[in-house]
Amino acid sequence: MKFTSTDAYVATDDLTLAVNAAVTLERPLLVKGEPGTGKTELARQVAAGLGLPLIEWHVKSTTRAQQGLYEYDAVSRLRDSQLGDARVHDVKNYIRQGKLWQAFAAPGRVVLLIDEIDKADIEFPNDLLQELDRMEFFVYETGETVRAQHRPIVIITSNNEKELPDAFLRRCFFHYIRFPDAETLRRIVAVHHPGIKEALLTAALTRFFEIRETPGLKKKPSTSEVLDWLKLLLAEDLSPEDLTRDPKTLLPRLHGALLKNEQDVHLFERLAFMARGQR
Repeated sequence: MKFTSTDAYVATDDLTLAVNAAVTLERPLLVKGEPGTGKTELARQVAAGLGLPLIEWHVKSTTRAQQGLYEYDAVSRLRDSQLGDARVHDVKNYIRQGKLWQAFAAPGRVVLLIDEIDKADIEFPNDLLQELDRMEFFVYETGETVRAQHRPIVIITSNNEKELPDAFLRRCFFHYIRFPDAETLRRIVAVHHPGIKEALLTAALTRFFEIRETPGLKKKPSTSEVLDWLKLLLAEDLSPEDLTRDPKTLLPRLHGALLKNEQDVHLFERLAFMARGQR
């Protein structure tokens, strides 16, 4: 069972090596990188490439680790007892399986995505240590132990918003997705926009990397954003000449797909003003 690039996803050699190493070691794969570099999509493509079902757990700031195991709905049970519902005699009727339970109970191997783990409270990763390590947990309300029938392939993503605990990191295989170089980015574009003309692509990527490398930029445009920008360029049927910089702002056409805050737009306007003053 080896993962490689798919028709819809370009994986570099070091990324495929990391995925396959995590599978071999039976360790969670912790993937970090800039937002928009394909971390979440990686889990989907690993599942597709290996022919396995995918279970996605998208973490929010309010998410608790217990929710990944199960939740006991005591309120509904109390209400049903007041109504004389016979369901109250079996506590299992009020236990809702979480994503980890679903992965553990699956009839075959699955890919489990724990997406953006750094959004949750700092204790969240620590609260999952034993479950991810032993692949089992105890349900106090029923007295049963839930064990993984087939060890899932666990992929965990992080945008580096918070430092993760050392004890958690020790249990993971780590990989940082670097921003793709020009050649890799061309391969990615070819997957999503196979008919794009070479001259337009060259002009667009030249402008894109110039923008990314501008000193002082608050948020560098990502892979997903350049793909959106290219989609707009094709929809508008723009030519390479249309991508020349506006002398007033130094920005190309449709730059709103690349820059997502006013500070970065103002930065280019100030650079343009300074450039005019030096002439």
